[in-house]
Amino acid sequence: MEPVNQPPQLEAPPSEAALTSEPPKYRGLRWVFIGSQGLRAGWSVVLFVILTLLFLRMLGLAATFIFRNHHHASTDSYSPFRAIVAGVIEVLAILGAGVILALIERRRIVDYNLTGPRRFVHFLGGMGVGFAALSALVGALAWGGWLHFGPAALSGGQIFSFGALWAVAFLLTGFWEEGSFRCYLQFTLTRGINFWWALGIVGAVCLVLLLTAKGNGIWGVYGCALLGVAPCLWLHLKKTEGANFWQAAWVTSTLFGFVHTSNGGENWIGIFSAAAIGFIFCVSIRLTGSAWWAIGCHASWDWAESYFYGTADSGMVAQGHYLTTSPAGNVLWSGGSDGPEGSLLILGALLLQLAALIVIYGRGKPATLTPALRQTAG
Repeated sequence: MEPVNQPPQLEAPPSEAALTSEPPKYRGLRWVFIGSQGLRAGWSVVLFVILTLLFLRMLGLAATFIFRNHHHASTDSYSPFRAIVAGVIEVLAILGAGVILALIERRRIVDYNLTGPRRFVHFLGGMGVGFAALSALVGALAWGGWLHFGPAALSGGQIFSFGALWAVAFLLTGFWEEGSFRCYLQFTLTRGINFWWALGIVGAVCLVLLLTAKGNGIWGVYGCALLGVAPCLWLHLKKTEGANFWQAAWVTSTLFGFVHTSNGGENWIGIFSAAAIGFIFCVSIRLTGSAWWAIGCHASWDWAESYFYGTADSGMVAQGHYLTTSPAGNVLWSGGSDGPEGSLLILGALLLQLAALIVIYGRGKPATLTPALRQTAG
């Protein structure tokens, strides 16, 4: 018997997963702006900077109008009132810019390195490490005779009232600086950077300093820039998984040092330490899965430095600090008018923070990247 002819087999329609497994291919001008993850990272960063500056300008003008007759508004002192007003403006500015970018990029605002496990515990852990590291630095300066303690500047209820006000101010500072550099910029650059882009950005920052800046510790930025070249190139050549995270960390840390050159009281050690702590905060994101440890550490370090011990910070002494201190001896060791952050001994404090991170969080695997980052890691 002849075999019965079977009807032709139709191929199963492609599944939804198969249809969406390959990113759409954009051409022409659209390709310049849109990639596999939506708006390209470079344009996202440019928009974030522009929107943040616009919000800062508008909110600053509004605050000037509201507080123009307030007795604190005309003083040049580093007061908690001024710090809180400035902090609110800065946090609202990056929050506004972040919300707009999150809508454009179809993300949640917390996707920018604010998710992850045990966020509150990490925040408290960062606070503890920040206070302990700054205390160790102050203790070393006092032991070596480079920092002298005077009588307490506050008593009674002032201790708690100023302590609470400065806690609010420095928490806002932590949200502002970490929200800008370790949240949005670190997240966004990670999803779209490689070694050559990182080298170009860092090189451009150094060129700007070379052409426009004098003094204020610009060599600290150069030092951070140079230290990152070899390891980032090695990660690039080895095609190491997650190399783009560390290349982004190199960029954000160098930029963090760069923005601190605008502070009038900085020396090169203070600028380098700002860039170095920026890198340590990036390490904390890699180990804990979020920027909450960095926010807590940043806030408590500043609180201990400016309020509790009453030392200078970038040449500024806080109004309403608790203890009274003054630098003494060789500026290289005392930090001089820059404060403890301008002392070579700060390198030990930074190593203490890094060691605490590794001991507490480094025994397990690095934190899992968010889904948006997994697509580009490696």
